[in-house]
Amino acid sequence: MKKDCIGNDIRILSHQIHRWIENSPNKKKIDSVTGANAWIIGYISDKTKNNEDVFQKDLEKNFEITRSTASKVVNLMVEKGMVERQSVPWDARLKKLILTDKGREIDELMLEDFSVVEETLSKGFSEQELEQFFDYMHRMQQNMKDGFCNIGLKK
Repeated sequence: MKKDCIGNDIRILSHQIHRWIENSPNKKKIDSVTGANAWIIGYISDKTKNNEDVFQKDLEKNFEITRSTASKVVNLMVEKGMVERQSVPWDARLKKLILTDKGREIDELMLEDFSVVEETLSKGFSEQELEQFFDYMHRMQQNMKDGFCNIGLKK
């Protein structure tokens, strides 16, 4: 009997989600968008709807990516016309990230796909089971962060 392996099962599920999104009808309309771009566009959109500014450091923290990675991703998204950097009145050094019209169009299409994926993933689970699932996931994420510290990596 094969023993279940958490890491492998998460990898398989991640691959299935990725494959579904890559083959969705909306993905074909927005082919220039990578997975990282999609999550960042969604994040900026959500924050903007709540009247919150988003800065590159917010992406670093929320997505647990390095400063250089965030910079590269944002620069490419600016080049692709998805986001713009906009000065803020209180600090000339700071540039908030805002979605362009193209970025907002992409966000709308992605929301449709993400909604279908979330419905599919949560099908057959009660609210209590989903709460427990997220508790487990957050604990595993914390375990991994703690493990990074044990080998000298940043969280």
